[in-house]
Amino acid sequence: MRRGDFDDLAAFAIVARARSFTRAAAELGLSPSALSHAMKALETRLGVRLLARTTRSVAPTPAGELLLRSIDPALAQVANGLAALADWRDAPSGTVRLTTFGYAARTVLAPHLPRFLLEHPDISVEVIVEDRLIDLVAGGFDAGIRLGETVQRDMVAIPVGPPLRTVVVGTPSYFAHRDHPRTPEDLADHVCVNYRLLGGGGLLPWEFSVNGRDLKMRVSGQLIVSDEVLAAAATRAGAGLGYMMEHDVTDEIRDGRLVQVLTEFCTPYPGCQLYYPDRRVSPALRALIDTLRWPHA
Repeated sequence: MRRGDFDDLAAFAIVARARSFTRAAAELGLSPSALSHAMKALETRLGVRLLARTTRSVAPTPAGELLLRSIDPALAQVANGLAALADWRDAPSGTVRLTTFGYAARTVLAPHLPRFLLEHPDISVEVIVEDRLIDLVAGGFDAGIRLGETVQRDMVAIPVGPPLRTVVVGTPSYFAHRDHPRTPEDLADHVCVNYRLLGGGGLLPWEFSVNGRDLKMRVSGQLIVSDEVLAAAATRAGAGLGYMMEHDVTDEIRDGRLVQVLTEFCTPYPGCQLYYPDRRVSPALRALIDTLRWPHA
């Protein structure tokens, strides 16, 4: 192998997974043009086209897919070897890439990540926040944080937040001319604020427990949003019933600004969990897990 071939192969793997020179270049600390030239040089040396380029995207060719499958185990083995060396250092170092969604970013990461960074100056953390579930390996992520019920069973999962409950609430002004719903089916007669999941996930269903079985309801109303702050504002203004995290509205329910309904049908469910593939964990990720693990010290 020529000097520099390994670096170029590793860079090719990142481009092939990211399907973007811009994102891959940012991860590698290079300019997109420099990375593109390096990939063209690699293709010239190997005598085969590895990447199909358009003005908007890049994707591996069949030959590129074959090469990626061939080199992935070797790259993973090298990464594990380098991670093992970190065990000999006094302090963990490296980069941790996380995928999560807005609620976990706000309630799990925001309160604890800044302190973690201050206590571990040799660790860098990249957090990508989006609703849709991401394949950790294909996306090049070390771990993810999601609600426990959405984590795949073949993942190692660690609680990083308490059990949660989602409740249905409305303002006294909303109920001034409407009856309280007595069953989830009664929501068909109410105006509800809907939340749209980005990334092709559709509308968020309202979930209930009825006689021990799970029920997912599709509700309707005037407003559909992809921002939970806007959804909450509409609910608090009396524009419709909202489906909100209980701990976000506890004070408002207690002092009467919001009225909770369908209480007996809203049961707790597993909270946020940090998950990762069943393989060696880098010291950097282990340190982050120790900081985020629930219950917190």
